[in-house]
Amino acid sequence: MSSTPVTWFEFGTDRPEEAQRFYGEVFGWSFEEQGAVDGGSYLVTGAGGGTGIGGAIRASHGTPNYAIFYAEVPDVSEVCRRAEAAGGRVLVPPQTAPTGLTFAHLLDPTGNHLGIYTPPPNPPPTP
Repeated sequence: MSSTPVTWFEFGTDRPEEAQRFYGEVFGWSFEEQGAVDGGSYLVTGAGGGTGIGGAIRASHGTPNYAIFYAEVPDVSEVCRRAEAAGGRVLVPPQTAPTGLTFAHLLDPTGNHLGIYTPPPNPPPTP
């Protein structure tokens, strides 16, 4: 097990405005322009404040879109529904692992692959 937590994510896309709209509609994230990086836009989000990781959308003109990360959500099925309503696709429908963790994989409208999950429920306390 790694002792280095995931603390950042980045999406590279040739359609940053559409990616920003999608993540705002699905997860409620807001973005701020942090200035041009390599000649393109760099939109930064706190994506959950003190409980989540931060990240950015980088305008990637002339290079393939890229990114994947997992976002913790309270209800995987509901987020799948919202993703489809916002123009995305469900690549891997909700599944529950033997541990109780529920997950799915999505594709956003700009072609980025991402994962969502809900951790397993806490086991009942032992008497």
